[in-house]
Amino acid sequence: MEDRRHTSSHYEQELHELKEGLLYLGGLTEKSIENALQSLLNRDSELARKVIADDIAIDRLDNENEERCIRILALRQPAARDLRFIATAIKINGHLERIGDMAVNIAEKVLLLNEVPQLKPYVDIPRMGEISQRMIHQSMDALVNEDVELADKVRKDDEIVDDLTEQIFRELLTFMMEDPRTIRTALLIMQISKNLERIADHAEGIADMVIYMVTGKSVRHDLSTEPKGHLF
Repeated sequence: MEDRRHTSSHYEQELHELKEGLLYLGGLTEKSIENALQSLLNRDSELARKVIADDIAIDRLDNENEERCIRILALRQPAARDLRFIATAIKINGHLERIGDMAVNIAEKVLLLNEVPQLKPYVDIPRMGEISQRMIHQSMDALVNEDVELADKVRKDDEIVDDLTEQIFRELLTFMMEDPRTIRTALLIMQISKNLERIADHAEGIADMVIYMVTGKSVRHDLSTEPKGHLF
């Protein structure tokens, strides 16, 4: 009986460490997005380079979390709810790592934008960034608290980011049509907005996995609503 309790205690500790690892990775990616956006708004190339350099820590933690999942699956053979949690953890870990990659992409575009005069004041980009960061934070809160309602809110917020992406596209298209010399700069800003849209998509993906973990229901391919078209 004592050995069984000892084994159970270790198992619970492994699950706890996995959840903590995911939360820590979520915090790193949130900070990476924040720094990438600040580097854009403040034309801070040094901060942009820091975002790129800090991605090493995100990749390292991604590998550690993945190894934890594989080790638990191989040695513990979890069943039922625990198995759903491990499956969820693997997917969430992947989403977070790709969010880190999107922040790096933004930072790389910032370095190029900082070499030329600013095209226009940034209004919608910061708003997109704020919503995307909030979506990540709330999706991770939903994971910790097993909160399906909060996860569903994250999924709905993705529509706001999609609308802002299209709004930015239309505005920048006008700049390019009026003055072809703005094309390169406008395209870089478009790419930043697209990266923020993808970050929001990954946050929605995390929320999807939380709903699956809690309810056992997959909502990733919910066909009850018609898919929204995108301009690009």
